[in-house]
Amino acid sequence: MLLVPLYEHPAHHPTAWSALIRAADRLHSVVLNPDSGPGTAPDERFAEVAGRLKDAGVPVLGYVDTDYGRRPHAAVVQDLLRHRDWYGVDGAFLDQAAADGGLLPHYRRLAVAARAAGARTLVFNHGVHPDPGFAQLADLLVTFEGPWDAYRHAEVPEWTAAHPAHRFCHLVYAVPPGTAEAAARLAAERHAGVHCAVPGAGTHPWGTLPYALEAGG
Repeated sequence: MLLVPLYEHPAHHPTAWSALIRAADRLHSVVLNPDSGPGTAPDERFAEVAGRLKDAGVPVLGYVDTDYGRRPHAAVVQDLLRHRDWYGVDGAFLDQAAADGGLLPHYRRLAVAARAAGARTLVFNHGVHPDPGFAQLADLLVTFEGPWDAYRHAEVPEWTAAHPAHRFCHLVYAVPPGTAEAAARLAAERHAGVHCAVPGAGTHPWGTLPYALEAGG
């Protein structure tokens, strides 16, 4: 299954958003990120695509930055509520999640707040394998985010075997043409039942669709 973080405005890339909706049966979820979070005011175009995705049966996750545990609890909760009230999201994607077990109490509070705000699907994006305790807090952990060159040599800790593969996600960018299938195979071999492999690179890799959707239309 594919988790797609498409960080582009629907007005500028309507074809890409339409491709996501057509591929609904292949998607685990889509991350909605109007402005490094919900922004300061509702955006009608994002509300529209969120509604279309939900109508197609795709969970929509509101993007919220946690700044590795440094962002105040109240600020994170405000973003969670704005995503719910403005875009009707049914899940949350907590980005820049800390991996240190010492911050488990902070993220436990955030998980409780996200559930109270209506998050049926809760994702922590650590980008690395975190302390195993985080697996008790979220439905899905992003345990790799990085370029293809690094992903080819990534390792998986033994503790992940105690959980089903659908609890883990790998996000890979700068994937060369012709290697998307290899990326999918590696994700499966590394016990990640959810993944995304995109050609985008540089400081803004998540402005491109995964190869799997570009090929499939």
